[in-house]
Amino acid sequence: MYANDKKIKRLFLYWLSISLILVFFIIIVGGLTRLTNSGLSITEWELFRGILPPLDKSTWNFYFEQYKKIPQFELINFNMTLEEFKIIFYWEYFHRVLARLIGIFFLIPTIYFYFSKKIESKYMNICYLILILIVIQGIVGWYMVKSGLIDDVTVSHYRLSIHLTIAIIIISSIFWLIKNILSKKNKVFFYFSYDNLPFQILILLIFFQIILGAFVSGLDAGQIYQTWPLMGNSFVPNDLLLEDTNKIFEFNNHSLVQFYHRNLAYVIILYVIFLSIFIYKKKFLQLYEPLRLLIFFLFVQATLGIFTLISNLNIYLASTHQITSVLLVLSALNLYYFRVK
Repeated sequence: MYANDKKIKRLFLYWLSISLILVFFIIIVGGLTRLTNSGLSITEWELFRGILPPLDKSTWNFYFEQYKKIPQFELINFNMTLEEFKIIFYWEYFHRVLARLIGIFFLIPTIYFYFSKKIESKYMNICYLILILIVIQGIVGWYMVKSGLIDDVTVSHYRLSIHLTIAIIIISSIFWLIKNILSKKNKVFFYFSYDNLPFQILILLIFFQIILGAFVSGLDAGQIYQTWPLMGNSFVPNDLLLEDTNKIFEFNNHSLVQFYHRNLAYVIILYVIFLSIFIYKKKFLQLYEPLRLLIFFLFVQATLGIFTLISNLNIYLASTHQITSVLLVLSALNLYYFRVK
C-alpha cells in the first residue's frame, strides 16, 4: 500500500512538471502567433470543431473566405494568397490545439488524483484553482480574438495583456506547487510580512513589465523609436505631450507605452541591484544562488530587449525576449521561495 501511495505521488509530480513544460511551450507559440499576426486567421471559436486542420481545398477556401470578411484582410492583407494564408492559419491552429491538449491533460489527471485520495488537499486545492484558470484562459482567448474581427485589424492590447497575464499566473502557480512538493512544505505565496515584502515587490514589478510588454506587442509600439538608449534624439520622445494628468494613463499612445516599458526595465534593474546589496549585506546565504540566476536572466532579458528594438523587431530576437520574460518571472519566484518561511 505504501509503495502504491509513493508511486501516485511521484506520478503527481511528473504530471505537474509536464504541465509546466506544456504551458511554457504554449506561451512561446502564443507569442509567435502574435508576432506573425496570425491570431485572427481563424474567425470562429470552434470549441468542439477544428480538431483537425483543413484536409481538402474546399475547406481551405471556406476558412480563407471567412478571413477575407474581417478588417485585417480588407485593409492590410488584401493581396494575400491561399498559400500565404495557410502559414498564419497553422500558427493559430497549433496554438488552439495545444490549448485543448493542456485543458484535457490537466482535467483528466485532476479527476484521477481527486478520486485516488492520495494527494494532500493543500496541493489538490491549488490544482483546482489552476484548472479554473485554464478554463477562464480559453474564454479570454476567444474574447481577445473577437476584438479584432469587426472594427480593428488586430486584437485589443488590453485583452492581449489579460490573456498573457493569466498564462503567467498559471505557470507561476504550477511552479510554486512543484517547489512545495519537492521541499515537502506548504509555503504560502501571499504571506505578507516585512521580510517578504521586498521580494513580492520585485515580482509585482516584473508582472507590470510583462503587462506593458503585452501593450507594446499589441500596439506594435516597438515599430517606432527603434533607437537606444534615446528615443529618437531625446530621452522622452518628441511626440509625447503630457498636457494633463489624465494623459499619463493613455495606454493607447504608442510612444508612451514604449517609454513606460523602457523605463520600468531600468527601475527593475536598479531594484535588483539594491536587493542584491541587501541580500549580501544581510548574508542570506541560501539566496546567493537563486539571486545569481535571477541576475543572469535579467541581464539576458534586458540585452534581448535592446537588440530586438534596434534590429527592426527581428522575430527570433522578439520571441526569445518573450521566452526569457517567463524565465525571469520563475527565477524571481525561485528567489522569493527560498526567502519565505
